[in-house]
Amino acid sequence: MEKFVYTWSIIFVGLAIGYSIQKLVRRGTLHLPIGLDPLRTLVVKITFFVVNPITLIGALWIADLRNPGIATLPVLGILALSVGGAAALGVSRFFKMGKKQAGSFFVCGSFTNLGGIGALLCYVFLGEKAFALVFLYKLFEEAFYFLVGFPIAQLFSDHFRQGELTLTRLRKIAGNPFIIISTLSILTGVVLNLLGLERWKIYSTINSIFIPLGIILLLSSIGMGMQIQRVRFYIREGLAISGIKFLIVPSVIISLAYVFGYRQIDEGLVLKVVIVLSSMPVAFTSLVPPLIYDLDMHLANSCWLISMTFLVLVIPALYVILLSF
Repeated sequence: MEKFVYTWSIIFVGLAIGYSIQKLVRRGTLHLPIGLDPLRTLVVKITFFVVNPITLIGALWIADLRNPGIATLPVLGILALSVGGAAALGVSRFFKMGKKQAGSFFVCGSFTNLGGIGALLCYVFLGEKAFALVFLYKLFEEAFYFLVGFPIAQLFSDHFRQGELTLTRLRKIAGNPFIIISTLSILTGVVLNLLGLERWKIYSTINSIFIPLGIILLLSSIGMGMQIQRVRFYIREGLAISGIKFLIVPSVIISLAYVFGYRQIDEGLVLKVVIVLSSMPVAFTSLVPPLIYDLDMHLANSCWLISMTFLVLVIPALYVILLSF
């Protein structure tokens, strides 16, 4: 019960802070020194440039990284994004969606909330070592989004033009400061781990504060952009996306995890992490392609909100499943 209360408290507080700020600003009650969008960007930068590097280094420092089987974890993460996107494209054809709706539906099926909700659940239910594995699972997430997700979404735009060369996209990814900082943090944590150096005792206290803090900051940035007015018009699409996220993707990815032998690694911890991360809702990043490519923004927003609502059922189910191991 304490874990449930703790988890929902963080989710509620993060989203409530962001949504409250949004409503107060739009009503003119709250006057910020910067605009709402720049504030969201600032919050995300603080999270990724300050909080996440500290927590990631500390978590990887004590993770069990010596088993060679763990090397396939990033591959499984990419497969999960691919399965979700492919399933969404299939459902969009079945529903006979228009181009703009199909493009938004694809990114909702593919893009997944790993670093926010996924990381939180792994930390609360499974501990610090599991939190480190989250970042190995999502190691190539951003590269997949920029090289695969965004280009496919652009195909559904009315203003589609021949995109950039793959080499140009790779250069942009390599120069992305978010990716640079994440990569350096991962490398630092891995090196400290493999050197066998004992982690500072204070790090446990630091991470116990910074891990939930980072997730609250991310969720508050999401809350600042939440739009709930038109969700009722997209119930069918939202339910379909939830079926993809919480049934189809987990079934495929967890089966592969068993094939890869994750059940035998670190007393099943890696398998448990995969169970959690393969069952996560739509990522807030899924709202970016509809915005920049003029797709159906309301559908994307509704699918995100509906899938997040399903966490009321998914989180207890995951906890029961994890207890069975």
